[in-house]
Amino acid sequence: MSFIKQKFTITYSYDVHFSSSIFDKSNPLFGSIIRSGLISETAHSSIKVLIVLDEGVYNCHQNLFENIQSYCKKFRQEFDLIPAPVIINGGETAKSDPRYSEQILSAIDKYGIDRHSFLVAIGGGSVIDTAGYSAAIAHRGVRLIRIPTTVLAQNDASVGVKNGINAFGKKNFIGTFVPPFAVINDSEFLKTLDDRDWIAGISEAVKVALLKDPEFF
Repeated sequence: MSFIKQKFTITYSYDVHFSSSIFDKSNPLFGSIIRSGLISETAHSSIKVLIVLDEGVYNCHQNLFENIQSYCKKFRQEFDLIPAPVIINGGETAKSDPRYSEQILSAIDKYGIDRHSFLVAIGGGSVIDTAGYSAAIAHRGVRLIRIPTTVLAQNDASVGVKNGINAFGKKNFIGTFVPPFAVINDSEFLKTLDDRDWIAGISEAVKVALLKDPEFF
């Protein structure tokens, strides 16, 4: 009787960007991140980009997708923006109702989103968790760009590598550990938050500082 012991190590790195008005055509950041994903060895002349939007963000920023479309036209040689965003409920509903992850997976299938494409999740932490989970299991990993729109999501859900949805009455029962391609924190999205959302985000920062970093606290 014999056996082979397998061992492998994978090192990941990704950038967390801080900016404002990232879909203003004068801001090159989002375009440069997509451009960095062009793979010269493939026949892809442009990259498919599928947007997943938090419904609350969509309602607060009603011209958001039109701004994204206008922005992408400037980079038409690199972008192939899917014309219909996936809009899902925000909050814990996004993670508790399996129809939302299935909706994202269905769009990935319908529009031919593959491992050379990008799924861009714009919203609060629950939407980002759900979109990240869907991206992680489709084709064994579609590249994900996280654009968090709350203080809590910017300092918690989006910075780490966890993705997940709820099942069987348990929080985050199904999930993955997969890092994003990039994270973009856009301060403009924070301007529409109420005081409760700011307090929730700052409380998380204080908690982490208490646990990890006396100087930061």
